[in-house]
Amino acid sequence: MATSVVRAIQDADIPGTAAALIEVHATDGYPVEGVDQPEEWITPPTVIQAWVAEIDHRIVGHVAIMRPQGEDAVALWQKQTNGAGTEIAVLARLFVIREARGHSVGEELMRAAAAYAQQRGMRLVLDVMTKDTAAIRLYERLGWRPIGKAIHRYGDDQQINAICYVSPATPPVPASDHRA
Repeated sequence: MATSVVRAIQDADIPGTAAALIEVHATDGYPVEGVDQPEEWITPPTVIQAWVAEIDHRIVGHVAIMRPQGEDAVALWQKQTNGAGTEIAVLARLFVIREARGHSVGEELMRAAAAYAQQRGMRLVLDVMTKDTAAIRLYERLGWRPIGKAIHRYGDDQQINAICYVSPATPPVPASDHRA
């Protein structure tokens, strides 16, 4: 498989990103709410910045930083820090199609978001469904710290357990950048 390219999303990327989201939902059930309106789900008005990953000019992944809208992870972090410190933003809508997994695409998307947030003095939080074990492993490998549990409610009185995380204060250096 060719190398992935991570870049800021553009309007022309929305249809391809929506197609990737539909594919991820079919294979993984993400997002649990479904994908009836994938383009709207990718581009809500709360997005601060978003990125796509592409391989051979095909969009294979996405991540966004969003303004807080009452998420449990935000409340947990504010409680733990007494509301002090840096601006809080939410890392959200991370997905990678199955075919592109195992090639560091998710990690590259996470690093792009983390670098953006760090440059702007933002601390990122997120929630992840406990069923999404690969995502949990990725977050923890990148130094994200669990800050509490939540229940994600959706649909007609449906719910699923979630874990909330906060980003490291300083993003970790990629393994290839470590010097002996």
